[in-house]
Amino acid sequence: MKRVFQFILGYLVGISFFFILIPYGFLQLSRLDFLFNYRMIIGSMAVRYALSGVLVLIGIFFLLWSNLYLFQIGKGGPAEGMGVAISPRTKKLVISGPYRYCRNPMVFGALTSYLALVIYLNSISGLITLIFLMCGAMIYLKYSEERRLLRDFGSEYIEYRKKVPMIIPLRQQPRKI
Repeated sequence: MKRVFQFILGYLVGISFFFILIPYGFLQLSRLDFLFNYRMIIGSMAVRYALSGVLVLIGIFFLLWSNLYLFQIGKGGPAEGMGVAISPRTKKLVISGPYRYCRNPMVFGALTSYLALVIYLNSISGLITLIFLMCGAMIYLKYSEERRLLRDFGSEYIEYRKKVPMIIPLRQQPRKI
C-alpha cells in the first residue's frame, strides 16, 4: 500500500510542478516581452499554432512513453529530486523504448512541450528562459541523476551512456543495446 501511495504522490508532485507551475511561469514571463519589442516568429498565427501543436504532441508522447517504460520495465518511478525519492526507485536500468533514443526522454518530452508553449506564446523571454532551463537540467542530470545511476547500475549504465545521447534524440549510427 505504501508503494502505491508513493507512486501517486510522486506523480501528483511531478504533474503539479512540471505541468502547472513551470507553464504558469512561462505564461507570466511572456508578459515581459514588451521590454524586448520583439517577437520570436513573425508571420501567420496559424503556422505558429501548428508548429506548437506538433511539438506538444511529440513532447507528450515522449513523456507518456517514457513513464510507461520506466514503470513497467524499470519497476519504479521518475519522481526523485535533490536526492529525495518520492516514488520508488527503478530496480532495472531501462534501455529500450524511448530510452533507446536518449537517456532522459522525460526531460526531452518536457522541454519539447515547453518549447511548444514558448512558440505558442511567441515569447522571446520564454525562449531565453527555456535555454537556461535546459542548461540547468543538463547540469542537474549530469551531477545528480547520473551519479545515482552509476551507483545503482555500474558498468551497465557506463556502456549505455557511451551509446545513447543525454537529452536530444539525435539520429546516430545504428547501435546494439
